[in-house]
Parts: sequence; C-alpha cells; structure tokens
Amino acid sequence: MLGWAVISPLLLKTATGVEIQNLPQLPKVFLDTTYSPPKGETITVGVQPAAPPGKNHPKSPNKFQLALEKAQLGDTIVLEAGTSYTGPFTLPNKKGGSGWIYIVSSEYAKLPPPGKRVHPEDVANLPTIIGGIANEPAIITTNGSHHYRFCGIEFRAAKAPLSNLIRLGGYNDNTLDTLPHDLIFDRCYIHGDPGAGCNRGIAMNGASIAVIDSYVSDFKMEGMDAQALWSANGPGPFKIVNNFLEGSTENILFGGASPKIANLIPSDIEIRHNYFFKRLDWMQGTTQNAGQGSHWCVKTIFEIKNAQRVLLEGNIFENCWGDAQDGFAMNLKPQDQDYKAPWTSLKDVTIRLNLFKNVGSGIKILGIDGGKFAPTQRAERILIENNVINVIGGSMRAAGVMFRTMASPFDVTINHNTGLNSGTTLLDMDFEPDVVGGAVKAERFNFNNNLVACGSAGVKGGATGQGTVSLNKFYQNWTFAANVLIGGQAKVYPPHNYFPPKIQTVGFADYEKGNYKLTSAYQNAGTDGKDIGADIDAVTKATAGVLTGR
Repeated sequence: MLGWAVISPLLLKTATGVEIQNLPQLPKVFLDTTYSPPKGETITVGVQPAAPPGKNHPKSPNKFQLALEKAQLGDTIVLEAGTSYTGPFTLPNKKGGSGWIYIVSSEYAKLPPPGKRVHPEDVANLPTIIGGIANEPAIITTNGSHHYRFCGIEFRAAKAPLSNLIRLGGYNDNTLDTLPHDLIFDRCYIHGDPGAGCNRGIAMNGASIAVIDSYVSDFKMEGMDAQALWSANGPGPFKIVNNFLEGSTENILFGGASPKIANLIPSDIEIRHNYFFKRLDWMQGTTQNAGQGSHWCVKTIFEIKNAQRVLLEGNIFENCWGDAQDGFAMNLKPQDQDYKAPWTSLKDVTIRLNLFKNVGSGIKILGIDGGKFAPTQRAERILIENNVINVIGGSMRAAGVMFRTMASPFDVTINHNTGLNSGTTLLDMDFEPDVVGGAVKAERFNFNNNLVACGSAGVKGGATGQGTVSLNKFYQNWTFAANVLIGGQAKVYPPHNYFPPKIQTVGFADYEKGNYKLTSAYQNAGTDGKDIGADIDAVTKATAGVLTGR
C-alpha cells in the first residue's frame, strides 16, 4: 500500500484556498465536413493543350479556369485523372445560390472512402494542379471566395522557388469581409518539390477552412521557415483531421506574423488524428553539422503564437531536434511578431491523448513574449493531459527537457502524463524580468498525477535548487501531488509524491516493448483514484490508425 490516501479533486487546493484548476474552453465550433456531392450541373474538364511556360495557350483559354467561372454553387467540376493543370487558378466569389462547388477527380470511385487518408501511391487516380510558375501558387482566392471543396486532387510545386502552393486569402486583407471562407481540402495530395521544396503548403488566411484525410509533405526551405499549414490572418474555425503533415520548420504554425485585421485571433481550432512527421535525413547539414547537404531550417513540430480555443487530440508527433531552435516538439507562446497587434493571445489550449516519439525536448510554454516593444496578452488556460511523451534529448541535439514554462503563464495544468525523458531536466522554470516588468510569478500551476523521469535536475528553475524551493520561487498558488518522479529525491519535493530509483522499478507492463501500462502500486494512486501517468488504453485508442490514416 502507498503511504497516503487518495485526495478528492475537490479538496486538492493551494495553500491560499484557490481552486487548483481553471481549465481551457474547447472550440465553440466544430466544422461539419460530411461528403455530400451536390446535385447541380457537372462540368468535365479534359486535357488542357500545352502552353508556353508561365502562360496560357494564346488560342485556348485555360479550361479549368473557364469551368471555375462558369460553375454555380451546387455544381461539380470533374478534372481528368493523370492530367496536369498549370496554375495559378483563381476561385471566383459566387454571389447568389446555395451549396458548394465540388472539384473532384474523374477517378473518384477509386480513391479511399471519406474518413480514410489519401497517400502518394494514389497519385495515378488524381489530376494534378501545378503551382510555382513565376512563383505563382496553384490556387488563389479573390475577395470573399467561398464554398469550394477539392476532393482527390494532387497539388504539386514546380521545381522553382515558391512561397505558397495554395494561398487562401491575402495576408494584407484588413477586414473580415474580404476573407475567403468555407473551403475544404479532402483526400488531397499536397506536396513540395522533392529537391527544391516549397515554403508553405496552404496559407489558411480565411474562415471555416478544413484540411481532412490529406497527405501534405515536402515543405522545406533552405535558410527560410517552411510549414505544411499556416495561418496568421484567418479567424477560423479550422478543422485539421486525419492528415499526414510534414514541414521542416513548423509542421503547423498559427501566428508568426501580426494579423492585419484588428483584434483577430485564430479561433476554434480542431486538430485531431494527424501524423506530424519530420524526415531524419533532414538532420544532415544542420547548423551543428554544416556542410553535409542542404540545410532545411528545423524549429519545432507545432507552434502557436496567436490562437485561442485549440484542441490537439489523438495525434502522433514524430522527430524533432535542435537546429534553429532547441528541439522542443511544441512551442506555445503569444508573440506579436511585427509589433502591431497587442491583442495577440495564447489561451484555452487543450493537448490530450497524443503520442510524442523521438523528440529532443517536449513542450515549452511562454507566458508573454516581446517585452515593452511588443506586449501581448498573457498565456492562460493550458491543459496538457493524458499524453505519452518520449524525449530522446542528446541524440537529437537537445537538452531533453520534458516541460518548460517561462515568463509566467497562468492556469497551466499538467495532469496524467507519462513522460520518459533521457535528458537532464523534467521541468525547467523561469520568469524574465525584462519581459514581464518584474518578478511576476506564474499563477495557478498544477502538476499532478504525472509519471516522469527526473534526470539530473528534476524540477528546477534558474539558479534555484530543485523541488519545492523552485516551485515556491516561480509559481504562486501551485499544486504538485501524486507524481512518480523516477530518480528524484523525496527530501526536496512536496509530500505525496513517489520516487522509484530507476525506470525498471516503476512496474510497467512491458517497458522494453513500449507498453507503459502500470502493474504496480501506482495503479489507482492518483489524486482522482486513477492510475498515475497517462491513461495508456485511451491514448492507444485515440491514436489507433494515425500512422496510415486508414
């Protein structure tokens, strides 16, 4: 038996009596992307006559663009599988009518069914829309473009410099009325050039945008940031579900440039069942290993600089290393990139039931960034719960930090995670007086029911000793209970935590084979009566099928 009774969550409060949890709101809107073919006219676009590079054929107007101009809401445009159409193509703003315009492959029946991910091997059944001629995207929108659904289309970057393969909205749009909205990419293969790469897959500066069941790969640039998906000037909601997502700098980024629309915060973001991946051969030629091939700029897998009401659930995040940054898989911070948007926010973020594999460090949270030159709203209400995080550390050119909080975020709850880090630090804490204007402590920090490795430093911040002394220095109104701290020293930590000397004494079902279910006294020993660490069955169920999407 363990040496203390289960504590009711209602009784687990801080010393000042403040409730331990102020949890984030989930997205208020979840987009419905049910595949429902329209019943209007069908417009078939055959083979387009060859045209000079960068131009349409002078005697043959581009058939696909003509079809886009002709189609009305409720119509279907069919593109010929195996045929290439060279962009850019503009999505007109259809005024009047109702429904969607579907743009589909002539071999739609041979594609995976709705809810199943397309793969590169499906390319024979896909028409191809090419971007990159004269640095022009494959698809662009006009003011107010809306209700287009691409299904079973390959989007490919030509072997030339290209900023955005698909550009939804203009970054300089300064009113919501001009933004595109209601756009879906369904079972599409969207990729950069294997050699030249591409700066960005989809620039999602619009409202009600979904990317589902798609394969988005080879977005990489030498000496520049590159993402599979990015939004800075789009209000949302966004739905990103069941995709393969590959980008060198950030696989997905929200923010990174100050929005041009006043008070805009990308909102109501659903990110579920995606396979986030970076290729290990991209490690060649990095800053630490220069001169061995192209250097694709690597920072993190997922990053938020401006967003609210975000749900990340049932994803797999694989491979991240120290290069242009310090190897964290996730970087969460409010940052007014261009010093023009003081409303910039990071709030109401839920990260649950995810699996992190082969990452240099885990999750980093900054409360505020930019100092007096670009003040933002303080980060608040972040929940990290029921995740399995395997941090490799040194072999990925990173310190192996599991969680790091800086600059005093408020209402951070880290609960029921299993984190097996081989690096030096479990939790690194700091505030930055030059940023926050003094020694502001993080408010309402909760670290409970986690099963983690301490490494050589454990819970430690700045020049302070590890354990309770660091918690007291950097946090106000904190709770820290029912954690299994592998290799930690009980005397420096709060009571009601556990300190097995090594991983082999924790009592995993099969540690060597990656089965982290508990078979020991730590079962049912959490503050809520549940097993300490992540709910392994729930994580396994939530991530089942993520690798293939089928």
